[in-house]
Amino acid sequence: MTLTDILVPTYVQMLKALSGWLGKAQAQLPDGAAEALLSARLAPDMFPLSTQIRFACVQAQEGVFRLKGEAFPASMDVLLDEGRNAGGHPGSIADAQARIAETISLVESAAAEAFDEDPERAIAHSLPMGMVFDLTAEQYARDWALPQFYFHLMIAYAILRGGGVELGKADYVAHMFAYLRPGTMPSSGHNPR
Repeated sequence: MTLTDILVPTYVQMLKALSGWLGKAQAQLPDGAAEALLSARLAPDMFPLSTQIRFACVQAQEGVFRLKGEAFPASMDVLLDEGRNAGGHPGSIADAQARIAETISLVESAAAEAFDEDPERAIAHSLPMGMVFDLTAEQYARDWALPQFYFHLMIAYAILRGGGVELGKADYVAHMFAYLRPGTMPSSGHNPR
């Protein structure tokens, strides 16, 4: 299995799940309440939902382009700026859905060319505060790219769930239903949370 085989489907299926969660928020909550959740935070010192969504998109784009050894697309700067300023300008659910769709499209088109010729290729990953991590491409994918992506994704899930959106494990792993053996779906409406 290659890094492309691991990262691209993971990014795509989980971004689609995130889009579905936002759709449920709009369908389940009274007028304006879903939009208001974009400013909600899990804790006072954390970024709001709108930032978590954008940063999940940033992480997916960054992972793909860093592993391809290519310059980051301009869309990453847009997402970063929107995310950093989301406390005062959260945007709308439609804006968030558009960013998710753009990221899915970008990740899928990037997957047309495998980006993992050498999982041992050295990657120097710099953070804005000056820290630098020296990793192989495999270590970067496993120890940074996926955990960072899931961090923002799960904070978004927690904010939505805490804001009254009825989400459960089935919403988190919706992609698994493609593998469901026929005739094994419980009929009782069992939805583990």
